[in-house]
Amino acid sequence: MEQLSFFADRGQSPGLPKSLLEYHPGVFDDKESDMLLRKFIADCPWQQKIVKMYDKEVVTPRLTSWYADEETYDYTSLRRAAPNIWTPELLMIREKVQAIAGLRFNSVLLNYYRDGNDSVAWHSDNEKALGTHPLIASVSFGQVRCFDIRRKSDHSDKYSIRLESGALMIMKGDLQQHWEHRVAKSTKSMRARVNLTFRVVI
Repeated sequence: MEQLSFFADRGQSPGLPKSLLEYHPGVFDDKESDMLLRKFIADCPWQQKIVKMYDKEVVTPRLTSWYADEETYDYTSLRRAAPNIWTPELLMIREKVQAIAGLRFNSVLLNYYRDGNDSVAWHSDNEKALGTHPLIASVSFGQVRCFDIRRKSDHSDKYSIRLESGALMIMKGDLQQHWEHRVAKSTKSMRARVNLTFRVVI
């Protein structure tokens, strides 16, 4: 696999393997994206969770909010949870994303990156509740951030995508089994970003 620049000027990196990732820019226009960003920041019941990483409990460097169909398991804890109720905006986004992805999603995790200090460390979305080859649809609003992936067995084998506001990225195939991904911290001044990851929780 070709090693690509971590700082593509715009959109997806050239040569991105379509068996792992699809990138669809401009699914939502700038006006709609800005409106949805402001709406989610103001109205979502944001939480800052404590998660276990490498046998240590750490506070996540971002805020999250979880929405799902009734009787859906909370994938982060595998216990019965009372998910937030779908809002009209989330249902509208879900319909648009499902039409492109060709899959019905029963849950969405929202991540609020307040500035460049907020991030998500290298990881794979390989929880049992998502199945062995999950298809996850990711929608971004606000600040452009780089989404990096690297092969677990060879960290020099890597890609990066600039996630633009209003864009949809679809993670699929064996990405979660053999690759890991992150959104790194940035020393540059960063505005707010809200990311939605639509999932099928089994």
